[in-house]
Amino acid sequence: MENILPKYTRPLKSKADPVVDVSSWDKAVDAFDEKKYRESVIAVINYINPTLLEGKNTAENIEIVQMQGSAEIQINITQDTFSINAPFLRITPDTNQVALLRKIAEVNFSPMRLAQIVLVEDKLCFKYSMPLSVCQPNKVYDVLREVSINADDYDNMFIDKYKASFYKKPNYDELTTAESDAVWAQISAVFDDYTNYTAFFKEKRWDGFIWDIIVISMLKISNMPYVNGKLRSDLIEYIGNLFNGDVDFNFRVDKGTNFMKKLVTKSREEIMSNVYHAEQLTSLRWRSSAQIITDRLAGNLERVKKYEKEESYFNLSYYLQFTFLKLIYDYTLEEDYKNAIESILEEVSGLDPDDAAPKLTKVFYALQEGTINKKETKEKKTGFFSKLFK
Repeated sequence: MENILPKYTRPLKSKADPVVDVSSWDKAVDAFDEKKYRESVIAVINYINPTLLEGKNTAENIEIVQMQGSAEIQINITQDTFSINAPFLRITPDTNQVALLRKIAEVNFSPMRLAQIVLVEDKLCFKYSMPLSVCQPNKVYDVLREVSINADDYDNMFIDKYKASFYKKPNYDELTTAESDAVWAQISAVFDDYTNYTAFFKEKRWDGFIWDIIVISMLKISNMPYVNGKLRSDLIEYIGNLFNGDVDFNFRVDKGTNFMKKLVTKSREEIMSNVYHAEQLTSLRWRSSAQIITDRLAGNLERVKKYEKEESYFNLSYYLQFTFLKLIYDYTLEEDYKNAIESILEEVSGLDPDDAAPKLTKVFYALQEGTINKKETKEKKTGFFSKLFK
């Protein structure tokens, strides 16, 4: 096998993925500072998903009902309060109720920070309420994201482990035949690269890079916006483990290897049962801005400069690949930033690390310094495709 970088194909767009209205965030902050609290909350709602308030009279009490996977997220905004009620599971006679409620008590301490899961009759619901006067934009955003992401994560887990049942059948659309074929081709390519590069690194005794190819493979699949269900929950769990520096490195690699070994042997039918367009209230990734990305990548600067100084282009090219993929995994990026990352990952696919590293590094510095813009992104994207079709 040649010493070249793994392939990257940008995912298909999902019609269910909310489009963030970046301009609304500044409106929310300004309105809160001016003590226009209700206006601020409405701007946050428009920021996370502009479609939620379409056709509603925002001068009156506002009720929003939106599915997030199997959770029905109910938002109420009165003249004085903001509240969320999100039923997501039902307890049945087959449910291991004691074990489930014990786990919920644990979840209510961590990772939940604002909302809490409560039992109402046979329904498990996320609940939270606060006066509009304390609805600082970050707090409103955090509680909406917290409820959405945990409802999406824990429903499948609790059904699988404790025999709970969905509150409602998840609202989703199947992929078209063409989409399904394209997605399966993408996932299969990730599996092939994982298998081939793992074997290559073992043959070379470059065991440390097995972590890299596991992470790169998992992030590529998890960043596909139509990957949902148990597969998505498992990927989140194992990606979290791989980046957990408090756990022994070899243990993390072993767990990741065991997961990937099982995953690559699954049938198309089993994998694709978790692939569909799921209705969402909000993106499950953190909000971002140029400053947020600059601050995030400041933590990577020392390592990048070290590899550059040592001319360690193999290390640098793999380090930047998973750094970029992790940005897409963690943040709802502005289109300029996302296009810049996806374009460069496509451009360096199949290149020798010595050739790929300078290209990746150039984009890293542009992201870190906040100099990415629409013109540069368009030129990079056009340049890539013009080369591709020469």
